[in-house]
Amino acid sequence: MRLRNITDAKKKLGCHPDKVILEPTKHRGQWSALFENGGPIYLEVGMGKGQFICGMSDQLPGVNFLGIEKYDSVLLRALQKLEQNPRRNIILIRGEAENLESYFAPNKIGRIYINFPDPWPRRRDAKKRLTHIGFLEKYRAILAPQAEIQFKTDDKALFDFTLQHMKEHGLKLDRIVTDLHADEPSDNVRTEYETSKSGAGAKIYQLVCRFG
Repeated sequence: MRLRNITDAKKKLGCHPDKVILEPTKHRGQWSALFENGGPIYLEVGMGKGQFICGMSDQLPGVNFLGIEKYDSVLLRALQKLEQNPRRNIILIRGEAENLESYFAPNKIGRIYINFPDPWPRRRDAKKRLTHIGFLEKYRAILAPQAEIQFKTDDKALFDFTLQHMKEHGLKLDRIVTDLHADEPSDNVRTEYETSKSGAGAKIYQLVCRFG
């Protein structure tokens, strides 16, 4: 999710080292030390403007949340949310999904959220999809045993690709939902994009899975 470029966004992010990590490789294997409790660590890949991660941190105060985002201007919007309503169990990361294994040691992440990623609709771009096997293997490397991956999208083609891809590569599918908001669970936390698309009548698809 890209916003209009914000002047000096990276500089502004750098003024908050307690909330935003700009060099995540330096913290590999040591993320727990940045939080005040010993709770599990959940990761949102492609965090966007932060509505989801803030909502999850309120819902699960005993869990520590990391949100990774590669666009400075988007990350700054998430930081502004934290400044308006501080939460001690959230840390933001400037980084890219391609480098997750450089940021996190094996078996350290208790859950991964992937919300409304770019569908990369052209077949030749399939490897860029965050649910392609190339990324699934990166998630496998950092997830704790039996930890969940929770995925949401409004793109039917991406949902079908992801479902088939996960079946082909041996993931256990715990939940398959083809219209999440038809009977929306009370604990579903919406992203900004999800709220907008649902209001426009789009179906929201969800998968919850884990490695066997």
